[in-house]
Amino acid sequence: MGAELNHTIVWCRDKQHSARFLAGLLGLPEPVLFGPMLVVRLDNGVSLDFYQREGRIAAQHYAFLLDDDTFDRAFARLREQGLDYWADPGRQRAGELYRQHGGRGCYFDDPDGHLLEIMTRPYAMGG
Repeated sequence: MGAELNHTIVWCRDKQHSARFLAGLLGLPEPVLFGPMLVVRLDNGVSLDFYQREGRIAAQHYAFLLDDDTFDRAFARLREQGLDYWADPGRQRAGELYRQHGGRGCYFDDPDGHLLEIMTRPYAMGG
């Protein structure tokens, strides 16, 4: 089989709020409770397991590859919610999409300050 990502824990302050935020924005099924975690399953079988904790949350980056139609719907939801978004991870190009690798994308914050990215084409890995 080789190596594949199966799941990752996403630390958060309110797992209900954070997991539903992501699932709703990406148009995914309702999160499912698994032990102390609330799980959001992506279409490729990878899951993001939201684990609630007190105190400081170290910000992470999570990028989601979407087809064009799913991107359009997710981006519309992002704008409907009045969320800030940027064309760069340094948050310098506010209110813009990036256009790289023949696709589109943007960055935005989730409720816990994780930097999320939605994109329509994977990054070109030159060889």
